[in-house]
Amino acid sequence: MPVLTRNEAHHRAQLLDVHRYTVTLDLTGGDTTFDSTTVIRFTTRAAGDTFVELKPEELRSATLDGNPVDPATLTDNRLPLTGLTEGPHELRVDTRMRYSHTGEGMHRFTDPADDRTYVYTQMFMDDVQRVFAAFDQPDLKAVFEFTVTAPAGWTVLANGITEHTGTRDTDGAGIWQSAATPVISTYLAAVAAGPWHSVTTEHAGLPFGIHCRQSLAPHLDTDAEEILTVTKACFDRYQQKFTEPYPFDSYDQAFVPEFNAGAMENPGLVTFRDEFIFRSAVTDTERQTRAMVISHEMAHMWFGDLVTLRWWDDIWLNESFAEYMGYQTAAEATRFTGAWTEFGITRKAWGYDADQRPSTHPVAPDPDGVPDTAAALLNFDGISYAKGASALRQLVAWLGEKDFLAGINTHFARHKFANASLADFVDSLAAHTDRDVHAWAETWLRTTGIDTLTPRVQESTGGWTLTVDRNGSRPHRITAGLYDRTPDARLELREHLDLDVPSDEIISAAGPRPALLLLNDGDLGYAKIRFDETSAETALRSLSAIPDPLTRAVVWNALRDMVRDGELDPAAYLETAHAHLPAETDLAIVQGVLGFARTQIADRYLPATDRPAALTLITSIARALIRRTEGLTSEDWTSTATTSGTEPGLRLAAVRTFIDSATQPDTIAAWLADGTVTGGPELDPELRWRILARLAVLGAIGEPDIAEALAADPSATGQEGAARCRAALPDEAAKAAAWNRMFHDDTLSNYLFAATAQGFWQPEQSDLVRSYVPRFYPDAVALAARRGPAIAEAAGRHAFPAYAIDEDNLQLARTCLKQDDVLPLLRRKLTDHLDDLTRAMRTRR
Repeated sequence: MPVLTRNEAHHRAQLLDVHRYTVTLDLTGGDTTFDSTTVIRFTTRAAGDTFVELKPEELRSATLDGNPVDPATLTDNRLPLTGLTEGPHELRVDTRMRYSHTGEGMHRFTDPADDRTYVYTQMFMDDVQRVFAAFDQPDLKAVFEFTVTAPAGWTVLANGITEHTGTRDTDGAGIWQSAATPVISTYLAAVAAGPWHSVTTEHAGLPFGIHCRQSLAPHLDTDAEEILTVTKACFDRYQQKFTEPYPFDSYDQAFVPEFNAGAMENPGLVTFRDEFIFRSAVTDTERQTRAMVISHEMAHMWFGDLVTLRWWDDIWLNESFAEYMGYQTAAEATRFTGAWTEFGITRKAWGYDADQRPSTHPVAPDPDGVPDTAAALLNFDGISYAKGASALRQLVAWLGEKDFLAGINTHFARHKFANASLADFVDSLAAHTDRDVHAWAETWLRTTGIDTLTPRVQESTGGWTLTVDRNGSRPHRITAGLYDRTPDARLELREHLDLDVPSDEIISAAGPRPALLLLNDGDLGYAKIRFDETSAETALRSLSAIPDPLTRAVVWNALRDMVRDGELDPAAYLETAHAHLPAETDLAIVQGVLGFARTQIADRYLPATDRPAALTLITSIARALIRRTEGLTSEDWTSTATTSGTEPGLRLAAVRTFIDSATQPDTIAAWLADGTVTGGPELDPELRWRILARLAVLGAIGEPDIAEALAADPSATGQEGAARCRAALPDEAAKAAAWNRMFHDDTLSNYLFAATAQGFWQPEQSDLVRSYVPRFYPDAVALAARRGPAIAEAAGRHAFPAYAIDEDNLQLARTCLKQDDVLPLLRRKLTDHLDDLTRAMRTRR
């Protein structure tokens, strides 16, 4: 099916001015399809031909200005509109559309917990065409209004405030009408319908609501106060930052099932994956992540919705800004003041990794680098999010926040309810500073790769000197932290030095050199950091003695980079974690370091023969954290407030890691039988399924145990847990059944596909699954061609045989990438895996 090219979009935008979409949806027609009728009012600026996009199950009829358009002229997803005259037109398209089970278009989900059904839209990129006919490109903004007929007992949500306007006599179905939106892009239109459980309030004169499926109602009610407190605090902070008021008539947040992304910034109706409604115990870092995502999506109401990119090469104007503002505003306005530490230890690492792969691209690629929507879809990655946000932090440090905010407010004023580009944004910034922001943009946003900064410290009689070597091409404004060792073996900040890199200046100081000299202290820069010899020794020996968690995160990130670059033995990283994590108080650091140690060091960077010892060391770290957090009460497990070293989240993170790293079943099997971890916590559904999954890998349970657990927890999460466990069983028949479900049963939903794939490949079962490695490549290519981008992404992310760190897998990947028929999104995933494989093999040598 053809994708829209930039040139086609440019020509169509010159021809058309789209005014209004009136969309009528009937969701009462059964489990597989729904009716969709669209009336589009538009004007042509000159006589000409164009096309409208749609992907119907059936195109019943189409009329242009009252004249029929032959449905047989629909080719793939394009209905030609020929012989258009200059002036106003009305297009009416009547279709039957198919529900999705992959999170694209109109996704339909029946909750196994209570058999209630919910639908919601995800219109992103080109998926609006699965719901209604549209001139589908971001710079043809229009007003949207929806009329939706839904089963009795359902509530309908949309971008604008919805009203129940009537009931159909024949079956009692409800008829709902949404208020017309301001002009927005097609990919931002949204509808969600079902028997929602809702918590509503009013804030700043606007209706606010949070919504989830009924089976999650008790869990939403438990967290409603926190979610709404975060939402209101961020809303108020944005109203202070931005001179343009919130541009829509309401603010609903719907937590929806089987959602592919973290969330989607639909104006007035933000959709979130409903894992953010916690049905089991979580760490405070996970609550912080939820707060950041709420803040991120709210930032989009201005960055992306009020002012929208003209074409997809400027996706960073949406995502980099929302990422930066999401963290900054969460840190400023909510109790999660340490949000930037989590960014540094997890999100920034995502950007660093992406920027070192062959698939890297500029934050703001050249328009020719994004020739069509298929190419654009590849750029929703660590570059557009984490690197872009890091570049903006550097920009704010360079410009000052006052000038930065003045520039973005000018940007909003100039382009509100319209579209803009990188050049427009830079011009807005330039109006408020004497600094050369055009040069900054060329250097930071139009280039790829990551610089490496290394300090050179020379000691001399009575003092020492510092110079900074830069391997790269960008200017950096960073802070160097100077730390001295105290008599009680702590590290104490002596001072901060503000540095511009590169510089011919040699910094001289009297007295002894610091025990630790850390570049990019405070993490405002974007560069790989290295240590001088003395500082490296201090970092490895005294990491937990560093007073500030963000500083510790910078050190841990540097050690992580050094492992990936072959400059630090993976075993040394593990020993450092073993020495310092038991004393760590920051949850984000504990989770980030344990995650890297478990999934990358143990499973990829160390030789397979060293893996058992690595897992033993990781469980030793977990045991130490569990011992440290003994004595917690039941109130501790239900409180959302943070404490220090006895925080339940530290224990929970340690328990999860212990389960995932267990090499023998005895301890975790005893926890499962007792229904509790010794000393707490009691097993909730998440921990129970986590233990069952590990026991399945170890061959300590079988199908009867999984079936019993599923009968006790028949929820959607239980279904996913059972799928994961069944795929993890060390049994030939179980592996064959799992493979068939993934690659030959096209009814598997996106979430059940991911769960099955997560269970399939296990390093402990390398002999059992070896024959499936060569089968992955042709089967994944065929699957992606049949089921489309969402499943292609899931196959590339979850079903790739990442455990197979060997030359055979490397050659199979290279051969596959030479084929012409690999879907672009799968090709990107395979390219990244190939680079990761090569890096892991190099590290093992």
